[in-house]
Amino acid sequence: MEKHGVKVREVAPKSETQIESGLTKLAKRGYQPIVAVGFSMKPHVEKVAKAFPDIQFTIIDAKIDLPNVQSILFKEHEGSFLVGALAALSSKSNKIGFIGGMDLPMIHKFACGYRQGAMHIKPDIALSQAMTGNTPMAFNDPAKGATLAKAQIQEGVDVIFAAAGSTGIGVYAAAKQGGIYAIGVDSNQNFMQPGTMLTSMLKKVGVATLQTWLEAQQGKWQAGVKVKGLKEDGVGWALDEHNRPLVSEAMETQINGLKDKIISGEIKVHDYTENNECP
Repeated sequence: MEKHGVKVREVAPKSETQIESGLTKLAKRGYQPIVAVGFSMKPHVEKVAKAFPDIQFTIIDAKIDLPNVQSILFKEHEGSFLVGALAALSSKSNKIGFIGGMDLPMIHKFACGYRQGAMHIKPDIALSQAMTGNTPMAFNDPAKGATLAKAQIQEGVDVIFAAAGSTGIGVYAAAKQGGIYAIGVDSNQNFMQPGTMLTSMLKKVGVATLQTWLEAQQGKWQAGVKVKGLKEDGVGWALDEHNRPLVSEAMETQINGLKDKIISGEIKVHDYTENNECP
């Protein structure tokens, strides 16, 4: 961040109580905007933001209606649509899988976008779906991820998309062992299992965070809600040297064509969180 003239102080809380104390310490020292990443941060940011009304806060993946809070949300379903389409193009068994972390509407949002993208390519494709658990620990259970992935592989699934945090590490390892493809999430995870990782669904939290800091630096920071999808370059799919051999130029052209149609509005991807249903 130094090349942008942004001085960053990072706090990595290890417990719920440390989240609030960490936010409070940053606010007392005048750091702003204070960026909190994750929906679980919402009650803590809300409390501390009310206590420090002159400090700017930005929260990722949650919405807080306060005059000193900027909320940044992402259209994960749009990026998931693209990787779902790529999964369908790559599947030989016509069976694909999804493994989520904690059973939450946000994770179903990934799954639903993935399903829509796959069915856009192959309307009769079969999708196996599993969630890892009902607590935050579901995002940090590679062993359970591997077990769920192996069960799907036994069903004939040959591409698995994991939206499950560190649990995905187990999914990718099982995919490699089973000789099938896996799809990463959030950051570019193609490097983790080259030859196995078909692609990664990108959620550009780092770009959004830098933008909010630069807005403050330039005096343009504003409270309110920002929603970032394909049009805003908030989500996408990863293509690099690690998965280039797996994605033909024809497939790349087709996926980018779908991206253009979503941006133009020709294709509308349903957001599961609007009604907790997936068409």
